[in-house]
Amino acid sequence: MTTTPGTGLGAMIRTWRDRLPPSAAALPVSRNRRTAGLRREELADLAGLSVDYVVRLEQGRATTPSVQVVASLARALQLSASERDHLYRLAGLTPPADGTVSDHIPPGVHRVLSRLGDVAVAVFAADWQLVWWNRSWAALLGDPSSSEPRLRNFARDRFPLDAGPARLARWPVTELDAGTTDLAVVADLRRATGRFPHDARLAGLIRELTAGNRRFAQLWATGAVAAHREDEKTIDHPSVGPIEVNCDVLGDGDTELKIVIMTAAPGSAAETKLRLAAATGPVSLDRAGRSGF
Repeated sequence: MTTTPGTGLGAMIRTWRDRLPPSAAALPVSRNRRTAGLRREELADLAGLSVDYVVRLEQGRATTPSVQVVASLARALQLSASERDHLYRLAGLTPPADGTVSDHIPPGVHRVLSRLGDVAVAVFAADWQLVWWNRSWAALLGDPSSSEPRLRNFARDRFPLDAGPARLARWPVTELDAGTTDLAVVADLRRATGRFPHDARLAGLIRELTAGNRRFAQLWATGAVAAHREDEKTIDHPSVGPIEVNCDVLGDGDTELKIVIMTAAPGSAAETKLRLAAATGPVSLDRAGRSGF
C-alpha cells in the first residue's frame, strides 16, 4: 500500500507545526528566528513530549502514538475538530465520538488564551479534567505536570480517595464558603452527565468518587444541578504569602470546556502579589496539603 506524498502522519505533523506561529502559542519571538512556525522543541514542550519522540514521529520512525499523545499534539498544534479527527485516523485511532467529553481546545479558544498575557488561566474538560494551563497558573498554584495526567482532575482533588497530596494546587487554598464550592462542583458534574450521558470517563469518575468519598456521595444524593461559575479564594503562596483572588469559570459552548481565570482586584496588594508570583515562576514543592483551587 502506498501513501500520497506529504499526507502521512509525520508529514502532516510537520505541516501543522510549520503553519503555527509561536505568537499563537504565547511563545516569545526573537528577531533572528529563522522559522515562522514552531520549532520541534517548542511543539514537544507544548505537547508534553520529548523532542526525540517528535522527531521520530515526523520522520516516520514512530507510527503508532497513543490516544493521549495524539490528543496532546492536537491541542498543541491548535487543530480544528476536522483536523484533529484526521490526525487520529492517520495514527490508526478512532476519533472521539460526538456526545463524549472532549479534551480538545478549538483554535478560537487558543487565540483568546494567548491574548490573556500573564493572567493565570487553565482549561478543564466537562468532567473537570485539566487539559491545559499557562506559566502564570503554574507559578500561582504549583506546576501540575509532575502528576499523572489521569489524576489531574479538580473533582478528584476536591473529594480525595486517599490521603495523598493534591495534584493541582500544591499549596493550601481556602474559600470564603468551602461548602458552597463543594456543592457547586458536584452539581456541575451532574449537569455534565446530562450533556454526556454515555461518556465512560465521566461515568467512571462519578463511580469512584461516590464509592470512595463520603462527602461527595452525600452531595451527589441531593440531585443538585448547576454550573460552577465563580468563587473567591486565598492562595497561601510559599514565595509571596497569602493572595486573595477571584476565580471565574467561563464556558466555551458545546464542548463544555471550562476556562478558569484567576485575577485580583485592580490596584490591590493582592494584585501586586499575583504579579510577583507570576514573575517568580513555578517554585518547587516544599510543603503539601489537601487543597483545591
